[in-house]
Amino acid sequence: MGIAGDVLEDDPVGRLKVYIYELPSKYNKKLLQKDPRCLTHMFAAEIFMHRFLLSSAVRTLNPEEADWFYTPVYATCDLTPNGLPLPFKSPRIMRSAIQLISTNWPYWNRTEGADHFFIVPHDFGACFHYQEEKAIERGILPLLQRATLVQTFGQRNHVCLSEGSITIPPYAPPQKMQTHLIPPDTPRSIFVYFRGLFYDVNNDPEGGYYARGARASIWENFKNNPLFDISTDHPTTYYEDMQRSIFCLCPLGWAPWSPRLVESVVFGCIPVIIADDIVLPFADAIPWEDIGVFIAEKDVPYLDTILTSIPPDVVLRKQRFLANPSMKKAMLFPQPAEPRDAFHQILNGLARKLPHDKTTYLKPGEKRLNWTAGPAGDLKPW
Repeated sequence: MGIAGDVLEDDPVGRLKVYIYELPSKYNKKLLQKDPRCLTHMFAAEIFMHRFLLSSAVRTLNPEEADWFYTPVYATCDLTPNGLPLPFKSPRIMRSAIQLISTNWPYWNRTEGADHFFIVPHDFGACFHYQEEKAIERGILPLLQRATLVQTFGQRNHVCLSEGSITIPPYAPPQKMQTHLIPPDTPRSIFVYFRGLFYDVNNDPEGGYYARGARASIWENFKNNPLFDISTDHPTTYYEDMQRSIFCLCPLGWAPWSPRLVESVVFGCIPVIIADDIVLPFADAIPWEDIGVFIAEKDVPYLDTILTSIPPDVVLRKQRFLANPSMKKAMLFPQPAEPRDAFHQILNGLARKLPHDKTTYLKPGEKRLNWTAGPAGDLKPW
């Protein structure tokens, strides 16, 4: 775990080398040209990580000396008119890219992807479905089952999180947040703050429980509580309001995480994490226990009692940890990159997985993955 109040200061440079496959632009740049909104949604890490690696000191142009291989596919850059990413083409685009690299380079076939990493920032990672039941049914795309997955989705004991995955924060636009900073000595006059959905009527056609009922419970129990500033409105002062708040609620939605987690840390608002079994971003580097408050989903009705009974010195200590610039840095993907930011935390995660285990390399002719597994729709050409 990170030292209390600080982020691991590993420097990945000199500890790993990454080879980037050159793919036709239809797998990345053309998708982005078609829909530039992909640059600002919460799954944009896949795009900025690609850009970062192209000029990173860990990049090698010699695949023979590479520790890791990276396939730049923008699997989430397929948006509906209202900006929601649809994961339905992702399995086909991934299969197509892997077919290409396994045909044109020898490196995939030596390991069937065990020394390759992929950025899959969908709600349920490489299960490629936005509804949990369907995601669980699908499981991780068979061809990615030996690779290291860099993903925003993190939930313990879940079929969509493989052992060895690197859990990262969702993308939140650093420049946009920078423009909303208010003086750090502004009093925090709001006790509990939350803006967002409590019931997701439109996206819950099968009548499942959105947020496993936790958000509905927040609304029903605290909509009239003067300590709680909660609403479905998204005001223009949203970022400023977070900086005036002591606690910011970070309940699960369809998946356990949301950009609120990043926003809370950046704005020094103590994140109240309501998502059982969540795996937090860079948990080996960021001391989450020191900066956040964890509430079990079943305890949501007692939120007011729990939060008001936290001693003032504990609140102050958490705020001091949050004020440490290294916390904020580790949660952001700035352009240009900065030391110890989220890009570097990902590289640190990859470096900590070296040297590769000898089971990484297959014997000549050995096969572990089933190329024809999965739903018939996934096998169609992309």
